[in-house]
Parts: sequence; C-alpha cells; structure tokens
Amino acid sequence: MQKKNDNFLEKIVKKDYNNELEKVLEKKYFDENVKSILLSILYKIEGSYHDYKNVKQNVDTKEQFIERIINTIQNNCDEIKLIKPNSEESKIIGNRTFLVEKRKKRIICYNVERKLLYCIAKIAKKDKIINDKYFIINETLSNLINTGNNINMVEPLRDFNGYSWTSIAKEMESVEHNLIYQNLILLVGNEFLNKWIYNREIMMDYMEIFKNRMKQLYGREIAQKYIDILEKFSILLEVKFDSKSKERYQNIKRQIEENLEEIKDNAKYIEKITKEKRNLTRQIRKIDETIHDKKMLQEEYESRNRLLPLEEKIFSVRILSKLMIEERENKIQELEKLNDILKPEKFVKYKKDLQEKENILKILNVKDIQKAIDKFKLELQELFLTCFEIKMDKLESKQELVKLIYEFRYYSTLPYSYERTISEKEELQEKLEYLSKKLLAKAHKDKVIQKFSNREDVDYELLKKIFTSKSINLQEIAIKLTKEKEGLFVQEYDDKTLEEKYKMKKIENIKNKDFEIRYNKKVKAFY
Repeated sequence: MQKKNDNFLEKIVKKDYNNELEKVLEKKYFDENVKSILLSILYKIEGSYHDYKNVKQNVDTKEQFIERIINTIQNNCDEIKLIKPNSEESKIIGNRTFLVEKRKKRIICYNVERKLLYCIAKIAKKDKIINDKYFIINETLSNLINTGNNINMVEPLRDFNGYSWTSIAKEMESVEHNLIYQNLILLVGNEFLNKWIYNREIMMDYMEIFKNRMKQLYGREIAQKYIDILEKFSILLEVKFDSKSKERYQNIKRQIEENLEEIKDNAKYIEKITKEKRNLTRQIRKIDETIHDKKMLQEEYESRNRLLPLEEKIFSVRILSKLMIEERENKIQELEKLNDILKPEKFVKYKKDLQEKENILKILNVKDIQKAIDKFKLELQELFLTCFEIKMDKLESKQELVKLIYEFRYYSTLPYSYERTISEKEELQEKLEYLSKKLLAKAHKDKVIQKFSNREDVDYELLKKIFTSKSINLQEIAIKLTKEKEGLFVQEYDDKTLEEKYKMKKIENIKNKDFEIRYNKKVKAFY
C-alpha cells in the first residue's frame, strides 16, 4: 500500500514541476521547439533522478536539482536559439557547439538536449568564485570547478535513462574537469561545493574555508599537498583548453619579474607608481565624463562596437553604461592597491606576494603541457585514494559504510580518460585492490556484505566485481559460483538478470571448504 502511495505522490510532483516550467515558458519568447526540448529534458531527469541518486549518493535532492534548472531558465535565460550544424546561423558560434552570453542572457547551441542543459548550468554561474587575492588560480580554479559542475549537471540526463546507467566519456566536454570535480564531491561534499559555486556573499572566502575543511578531514600535510597540485593542475588545464591564456599568463609572469627587478631601485619604482596613479585618475575622470554625457556615451558605444566581433557586440547604450561603471570600479580598486604599495608596511607584503606569484607561474615553464597534466592527474588520484582510506577509517555506522561502498563503486567506474576508467588505470590498480579488500573486511565485520569465503583472496575474487558493477541497486546483486571444464566461474546477477560472468583467477591450494557458497546457488551479496 505504501508503494502505491509513493508512486501517486511522485506523479503529483512530476505534474507540479511540468506546470511550473510551463508557467515560466509562457512568459518567454522561445520558439516551440525550444519549449519542447526544455520540457523533454525535465521529463527525462524526473524519470532518471531516483537511479542517479541511488548510484551516486552524494547529490542534490530531485527537488533542489529541478528547481535550480527552472530558476535558471526564469532568471538567466531571455533568449535560447537552437541551430543546426553547417547552417548559416552556426557561423555565429564558429567551430564550437554552443555559445553562452551571460550578460545578454542568451544561449545559442546545437539542438542537442545535453548541450542545452550544459549551457543552462553554465549561464547561471559567476565567472569567478574565488577571491582575487588568490591571483591566477582565482581564474583557473574557478573555471575548473565551474566547468566540472556544468558537466556534473548533465549527468542524470547523459548517463541515466530510467532503466540503466552507462558512463559515456565521449559525451563529456572534458574528462579531466569531470574527474577532479567528482573527486571534490567525494572529498568535501556536494552541498559544500554548491554553496561555494552559487555563493553571493562577497565577503565569504570559500577558498580559505575549503582549505580548512580539507585539513580538518584529511590532515594538514595531505590536504596541503592535494591543494598545491590542484592549483598547478588548474593552470595547466586552462592553458590546454584556452591557447590564448598561456600567452596572457606568460606576459603576467614577465611583468612580475620586471616588477621584482624594479623594486630593487626604490626611488625609480616610486616614480613609476606615481605615474600609474596619475594615469588611472585621468581614466576614471574620463569614464565619469562619458557616462554623464549622452553624446559622448553614444560615440563611445559606436566606437567600441566597430572593433568588436559579431558575437561580442554591446547590445545597447544602457549596457555600455553598466560596463563602464564596472570598469570604473576596477580602476578605483587598482588605484587603492597602488596607494597601499607606497605604505612601508604594505610594501614588504607586496614584494612577498610578487615572489609567490612568480613561483606559481613557474609551472608555465614545463616543456610538455599534456605530459605535466597526466602526471598531476595521477598524483591527484593517488592522494584522493589516501584521503578515501582516511574517510573509511572514520566510519561510525552501517549506513555510512553502505554509502561509502556506493561511492567507491562510483569512483572506480569514473572515466580516467576517454579510453579507460579509474579501475582500468594500471598505476591505480594495486591501491584500488587494497582498498576493496579493506572495505570488504569492514563490510563483513559489520554484516553489510555476505562473506563468501574464509580466505581473503578467494572472497575478493568472488565479490570484487561489486566495486565496478553497473547495477543501479547494489543490494539487488546476487552471486553464483559454477564449475565448468575451463575452471571456476563467477556469475553476477542483478535481481534475476545475469549482468556479468567471469572466470576466477587461478588461486593456489584452493579447496571446496574454502567456499561458503555452494555451486550453482545464487546468494545475495548484501545482507
């Protein structure tokens, strides 16, 4: 009776969300094709979200997830244009598959559901979620986390269809961004990351909060090592995906080196800073004059638009006025920084900051960017597994243990690259096997997973596929052992369906008494 009531309530919820989205769409000037695809996305997510939540565990509630999509469409999307490849309209986005213009609240993308959902996830975010005081990584780490979250938002639509779960690496915008973002979810939690990404409090330093959280959970040394590599990794990823950024960062690096050289001659340096202050003051005065003079503002609008490409043109004089106010604020901040530098106590700090920035940007000296990315990616996974073991050792309840088993299974099946998963990465297999055995021993002790053998090596061979199983519900898995001419075979069932059959690895001195499962008998893996 309870199940019928639950199904009835689910239908009501689905109807309410469809109605809510339809009310939002009534006020939008989208064409019918756009409205139809948005309703289809919502319908599919509602159908798949239960499985998604069961597999991944550390996620939003369905209500939170869907409300975020609807609120974004309502508040951040004034125009959505779906285009076909090789059409006249596709020239607007060039060789890309989408274009997101946050200020114009406009999305242009191919007529593909997952692409549109990615754009909806992207358009709602601030470009920078990290304080400017963190210099280069305030851009690079912001981009890494934001992009990872965009890919993550598409997951219930991309990998779940209401019946099965398949991780499709080739449909991810970036395997590297996704992998690191999933690491972060498992390390500090989905809720924390959402607060960080969607935070509107200017004074909140989430980078500092993140560092403290990592240290509290995993210890100062491991946390600091993980964060140091993560920062370097984010810079290299930025350079890989945006070729223009390398030249920009190299210019910044040269400027920092020049500044450090100039500081050696105090008198000359003070003269330079004074000139920069005068120049900034003139620029601020010019902006003030332009904003308050309609004719000058119109001339500035026309002048800027002549130089801008089609997709970057300023929509109106009113928008230009807002842009110039932002530019004014930035210049005032620059002026305040220069004033600070001239204070003796601030000068020492400024010099130290320059040296730290120079040290960060040394990562740009690597000869092979992809090789460095691969090295750091592997190091991050090795550190992640160390953190995972710490997390395992802190477990306090059966419920937490079951959740951790699901999380370990999810992590093991994540794409490491476009060709292989984490479980298939040779350099990680020894540590994964060690953690699998430790997790099994804990699960046996707490009576979460059945013990199928009195020998650890045999028990692991019988149950190891649990940690890479694509079954939605692990509690439905059953194991059968069969003896055939070629040897012993293990069959994994999801309820009544045979999911996988594999030959057991040859184990020395194995005997019938080593098994606590009879041949040809299906036994539930979980209690």
